[in-house]
Amino acid sequence: MRQWLPCFVVIVLAMFSIGCASSRKSFDPNKKYAAAQLQQDYHYFRNILEESHPSLYWFTPKDSMDYFFNTGYNSINDSMSEPQFRNLLAWVTSKIRCGHTAVRFSKPYSSYLDTVRLPVFPLHLKVWPDSMMVITNLNRKDSILKRGTVITGINGWRTAQLADTFFNYVSGDGYTQTGKYQILSNRGSFGNLYRNILGLTDQFTVTYRDNDDTERETVIPIYDPRADTANRGSTGSRPTGRPPRQAPRAPMLNGVRSVQIDTSLSSAYMTVNTFAKGNKLRPFFRRSFRELKKRNIQHLVVDVRSNGGGDAGISTKLTRYLANKKFKLADSLYTPRRTSHYTKYIQWQPVYWLMMQAITHKKKDGLYHFGYFERHYFKPKKRNHFNGDIYIITGGNSFSATTLFAGVLKGQHNVKIIGEETGGGAYGNSAWMIPDVTLPNTGVRFRLPRFRLVMNKDLVKDGRGIIPDIEAAPTAETIRQGVDPKIDTVRKLIMQKSGMAAHPKP
Repeated sequence: MRQWLPCFVVIVLAMFSIGCASSRKSFDPNKKYAAAQLQQDYHYFRNILEESHPSLYWFTPKDSMDYFFNTGYNSINDSMSEPQFRNLLAWVTSKIRCGHTAVRFSKPYSSYLDTVRLPVFPLHLKVWPDSMMVITNLNRKDSILKRGTVITGINGWRTAQLADTFFNYVSGDGYTQTGKYQILSNRGSFGNLYRNILGLTDQFTVTYRDNDDTERETVIPIYDPRADTANRGSTGSRPTGRPPRQAPRAPMLNGVRSVQIDTSLSSAYMTVNTFAKGNKLRPFFRRSFRELKKRNIQHLVVDVRSNGGGDAGISTKLTRYLANKKFKLADSLYTPRRTSHYTKYIQWQPVYWLMMQAITHKKKDGLYHFGYFERHYFKPKKRNHFNGDIYIITGGNSFSATTLFAGVLKGQHNVKIIGEETGGGAYGNSAWMIPDVTLPNTGVRFRLPRFRLVMNKDLVKDGRGIIPDIEAAPTAETIRQGVDPKIDTVRKLIMQKSGMAAHPKP
C-alpha cells in the first residue's frame, strides 16, 4: 500500500495539473453573458444586500438606494462581459458609502489577470481635486512627463472630471473624500480604473504644465510590459538558479512594522502598516515598548498612514500601551440577522451562523447585538505603558481598525494626530465579519459586511473620517523636493517640545 501511494499521488497531481491547465487554456476573458443570466445575478446581488447588509441605508436613504438599484437593473438590456457587469455592480455598491463593501472579479478572471501581462496605463499619479502629478512614468525614455510634472488632463478629460467619474466606482466610508483621492493615488489604482471604466487606447494625449507654468500637450504610448521585458532581456542576463527554499522573513516583517530610536531627541518612530494577523505584531509591541521604557524615550511617533486595518484585537493591543484611561471599542455592535435565504452563495455562512449563535443576543430593537464589546472596557497596560508625547500620523489609507485606534486616542492630552483625514469613518463602520458572496452565473464576487459598529454615539454622524489636530499633506512642491510634510511637521513639534531650534535641510 505504501509503495503504491506515491504513484497514486503523482497521478492525481498530474491529472489536477492537466485539469488546471485545460481550464486556464479554455478561459475566455471576453465571454459575454446573456441578459437573463445577468438579471438573475443582479437579483441575488440586490436581495442579499437588502436582506443582510447592516448599513445599507446608513448614509443613503432607502428611496435613493431603490433608485440606484432600479437604475442598475434597467441598464441590463443586452449581454455583457464580466468587466462590464462588475462595473455596473461597483457603480451601485459605491452608493452605499461603505468602504468594506466592494465588488471583485470572479476567481477565474482574477487568476487570468494575475497571469496575463496586459498593456497598462503608463503613469502612476498623485491625484488632488484640481490636478495630478507624475510619480512614476513606466515609459522610462519619456523626457517630458518626468516625476514632478503636473498633469491637467488626459484624452480630453480634465482632472476633476476623471476623479468624479472614477469615484462612482470606488467604495468609501460615508462622505470622506480623502480616502478616495488616496485610492486613485495608490500605485496601479488609477490605471486599473482607467482601463476598466474608460478603456485603454494605444496612445494618450496628455496636457501638462511646463517649467513656466504654461499648459502644453504631448502624446504618450501605452505601456506594454511584454515589450519592456524583451528589451531588458537583450541588455542583461536573466538570473539563474532557484531561490532559497526558506527566504528570510525578517526583512518582509520590517516592511510591515518597525521602530527606530533617536536618542538625540529622545524619540522613537514606529511604523505599523497593518493590524492583520500573521505579522507577529503582539511580540513586536512587547519588545518595542520594553525598549522605549528602558531608554526613557519621551516622544513616540506612530505612523499608521498606510494602515488599512485588520484585526481589532491587535489594534486594541497597541491602544492599551498608549491610552491613559479605560476605553470601549464600540457603543454598539450588531447584525440585523444571523441567517440568510441565500446561504449557498455566502462564503462560510454556516460557520458565521454558529458563531453568531454564540456571541450575539437579540434585543428589543430586533437586532442581534455583540454585547461583549458593547459592555467591555479595555484597561491601559501597566507594564511598559508609554506616558510621553504621542504623535499619530494618519492619511487616506488609514482605515477600519486603524480608525478605531486613532479614534480612541484622539483628544487625549498627550496625543496629537498629524496628517490627513482618515479614509475610515470616525462615527463607525460596517465590518467585523466580511464574507464573500459569489453570484451563480458570472462568478462575480462582492464583500458583505455583517456587523454595524458605532464607535462613539456622542459624535455627529456626518460621514467624515477622523480629522487630524494638525493637517499636513503632500503638495506638488514637497513631492518635487522629496520632503515628507507629515514627518517634517512632527520633527518640528518634537524639537520645539525639547527646546531645540529646527535647522533647515541643506
